[in-house]
Amino acid sequence: MSDEDKIYRDLQRHLDSLPIGYPATKSGVEVRILRTLFTLEEAEIATKLSLIPERLDTIYKKVEGIGISVQELEEVLDRMFLKGTISLSRKNADKLYSNMMFFFGMWEAQLERLTKEFVEEVEEYFKEAFGEELYRAKIPGTRIIPVEESVPHSGELRIASYDNVRALVKEACDHIAVANCVCRQAKDVIGQGCKSTNLRETCLLFKETAEHHIALGIARPITAHEALHILEKAQAAGLVLQPENTEKPEFVCCCCGDCCEILTMLSKFPRPAELYASNHYSKVVPELCTGCEICVSLCQLQAIVMKDNEAVVNSTRCIGCGNCVVSCPSNACKLCKKAKELVPPKDTDSLYSDILAQKMGKL
Repeated sequence: MSDEDKIYRDLQRHLDSLPIGYPATKSGVEVRILRTLFTLEEAEIATKLSLIPERLDTIYKKVEGIGISVQELEEVLDRMFLKGTISLSRKNADKLYSNMMFFFGMWEAQLERLTKEFVEEVEEYFKEAFGEELYRAKIPGTRIIPVEESVPHSGELRIASYDNVRALVKEACDHIAVANCVCRQAKDVIGQGCKSTNLRETCLLFKETAEHHIALGIARPITAHEALHILEKAQAAGLVLQPENTEKPEFVCCCCGDCCEILTMLSKFPRPAELYASNHYSKVVPELCTGCEICVSLCQLQAIVMKDNEAVVNSTRCIGCGNCVVSCPSNACKLCKKAKELVPPKDTDSLYSDILAQKMGKL
């Protein structure tokens, strides 16, 4: 192995130690992706970073051996941030730098600069290894919440604030941004445009994540009113709401079964509902069903089938998104709450601490 190859392999192993890792493959596609994202110098520096934000002087002590000055190091780190390969935050007058995970991190930050070759390599990586990595800890990075209009207004179904999209937008207040969906943009780049919707600007970002994406120039600030309008359009298109799996999520994705890497990957499993974090499911009242099949065509997980001219929900595939409920002209589809409620981790730090702890087990 050459010195150059070793540096990229070291970076792969370093990133693989993060909560959502970066596993090796037989084909080596993961290293080809790293070569696209990082120069050799950047790759070597990235191996010295941590998921915990650190000051420039702290990082410099770790990289003194590679022969650059503090000023040069700062320039490289700032460039890496703008390339979407590391995070940059501020505390008082100090810049703080840290690693980003590949998914829920670097991949999304490549928005507006995707190439056909890069997208094809990422899709190959998902199929070969990374798709399984997302669920290795059995704690998903995202969760499913029902579209707002699927929740009964009469009060018979109590819904927690972390499952209420309007409450999540209200909580974010003025710190909201919107970005194009990176998954749909990726499909556009390789000539496989979305069949579900023409909507592209559907990723809602809150607080620090909003500020991060605005600084990268790949998102724009919006009001809470604009965010709710985007959610209304997403609901009309039958998109699935996937926020970060926390009580106070930093993003909400509006996803389709055509493009979303998570939905398309898990839809191939025979019992995808077991792999999702969701507190709801749908059922059909047989005597109200007219057999129109609208819910069948709309379901992103193929969880509804027709039997004797009536819609039937497969509970092992239903993720409780609520889109069948709002689309049913005869009100035959109903949203139900699961017997055991899943309370998500409090915040992003708690989520990834839980994922890392489960992956490491007793160690």
